[in-house]
Amino acid sequence: MATSVRTSNVSSLGRLLRHWRDARGLSQLGLALRARVSARHLSFVETGRAQAGRDLVLRLASALDLPLRDRNAALTAAGYAPVFRHGTLQTPEMEPVVRALDFMLRKQEPYPALVVDRLCNILKMNQASERFLRLFVDPLPDRPLNIVRLLLEPGPMRDAILNGPEVAERVIVRLRRDLLAGPSCPELAEMLDELSDRLPELPDVGRALAPDASAPPVVPTVFRLGDRTLRLFTTLTSFGSPQDVTLQELKIECSFPADDATDAYLREVAAA
Repeated sequence: MATSVRTSNVSSLGRLLRHWRDARGLSQLGLALRARVSARHLSFVETGRAQAGRDLVLRLASALDLPLRDRNAALTAAGYAPVFRHGTLQTPEMEPVVRALDFMLRKQEPYPALVVDRLCNILKMNQASERFLRLFVDPLPDRPLNIVRLLLEPGPMRDAILNGPEVAERVIVRLRRDLLAGPSCPELAEMLDELSDRLPELPDVGRALAPDASAPPVVPTVFRLGDRTLRLFTTLTSFGSPQDVTLQELKIECSFPADDATDAYLREVAAA
């Protein structure tokens, strides 16, 4: 019975390794060289003829540049316990992180800033974001809002975007890139499939946009609010070398004015 379980675990690891090798465009030999293991032994691991030790699983995961969530999945598939914690922002260990996030959000004032998870659910926001979101969603709900759904799904925010197709294309491309970087995220794939089914007008973008020499450095989202036109572009920040699954998947989205009129409006609203 023990032998049967072990073979099943190793086979699961083999399927996972082949999945990620394909995603990374690596041959067996290429991965073996990166992980400093013989191609023969790696072949045995993938086919279930040999069991990988814990250190080898971690070496292979590092060579494939797996996200921490998927490194835990590889360890579990090989029959070992996960080593990377999966906390929440509410745990005591995350207090320094929460303080850092709050500091960055405050320093972004009077411009909007959000903390989002891997599915783009808004976990935290600064006061500028609250003011801006209330232009479209008032009152703000208790449940987390999803910034992708606000931008793409029919509603006040999407209706206010003047360059909607351009924004939708860039959002879809970004999510596709996230899937390529971590193709084992079924929730993100399901969200993309759902949006594509419900919103046939969304661009069907399966690869990154081709470079355009005539394109500007940034492409802002253009909002029409009454007689005002606001232009905002976004930057993304993540934590370097995290050792927690949740922390690795957090992103800080900071919006900046793309022209003086938008800058003046955001400062004016903040002062009021």
